[in-house]
Amino acid sequence: MRNIEFGLMTFADMEPEKESVKGTNAHRRIQDLLEEIKLADQLGIDMFGIGEHHRPDYAVSSPTTVLGAAAAVTKNIKLSSAVTVLSSDDPVRVYQQFATVDAISGGRAEIMAGRGSFIESFPLFGFDLNDYNELFEEKLDLLLKINRSEKITWSGNLRAPIHDLGVYPRAVSGEIPIWLAAGGTPASAVRAAKLRLPLMLAIIGGLPRHFTPFFDLYRKSAHENGIAAEDLQVGVNNHMYVGEDADKVASEFFPHYAKMMDRVGRSRGWQPMSRPQFDFMRAPEGSLLVGSVEQVVEKILYQHQLFGFTRFVAQSSLGTLPHELTMKSIEIFASQVVPEVKRRLGVG
Repeated sequence: MRNIEFGLMTFADMEPEKESVKGTNAHRRIQDLLEEIKLADQLGIDMFGIGEHHRPDYAVSSPTTVLGAAAAVTKNIKLSSAVTVLSSDDPVRVYQQFATVDAISGGRAEIMAGRGSFIESFPLFGFDLNDYNELFEEKLDLLLKINRSEKITWSGNLRAPIHDLGVYPRAVSGEIPIWLAAGGTPASAVRAAKLRLPLMLAIIGGLPRHFTPFFDLYRKSAHENGIAAEDLQVGVNNHMYVGEDADKVASEFFPHYAKMMDRVGRSRGWQPMSRPQFDFMRAPEGSLLVGSVEQVVEKILYQHQLFGFTRFVAQSSLGTLPHELTMKSIEIFASQVVPEVKRRLGVG
């Protein structure tokens, strides 16, 4: 069996700043985040991803800045965005910033490119939402070309052309790994396959088994484009909080998780999260990895059976969950969950 990587990620949720003390919540959250990444590195976690948001309830709008800080205090862990909202950014600057993180870390930088789960960045940086799809396609094309070639010539419809210009600095080992992040739309699976990109799927609701056609389409499209199955990388991302006692973990986590989901859901027309809904998501075939070590192990094994993923990423710090509880969950995930999953799957 192929090796499987295990990672962690976060959106760096925080309480919005109070008028009298602007910046203090972000300062504390980012300091806590650096501690989480250092712990993950020390415990042998393979990668850590940081999301990009432009809202008052998230601390990170510039993942590469935090990843650069993390690169200086870690030794082995891969450092990725989760995601880079490529549609509202400039691919030249994206590459330059990640190549800089790559230089600081000695070749550990990765890019997870996507459209993002919110749209605030579009008006903020002057982009038209009517160009939503074309922006992403064009900018992904440019980013991939920059990643492969030191000097490029490129033209599109929504960005000024580039004529035989170099982009510097360059990545330490030739190219920066670029993953395509998706929410489950068929077009994303087909795009990733055609571009020969690893595919990361976020499963944060519903039943994981409903996403099997998505990965089937990815593999089918890859085969049609001459890509062997063994050359594909697929990843799954779930919300996670793990502890020793399942009931205690659930009761501890629910108020923080419900508050976060309700905050996000208000703008999307979701009903407030109830405890029965939360418990349904925690069920063996549900998407939420909240419970004891054995429960979380079983759910990861279940999803591996469904998808055959090569990378599993747990979203480990969510909502207003206290930092010390997040750190404990990370420790248990790294020291108990991951080794047991590897043992049962027979991977190193």
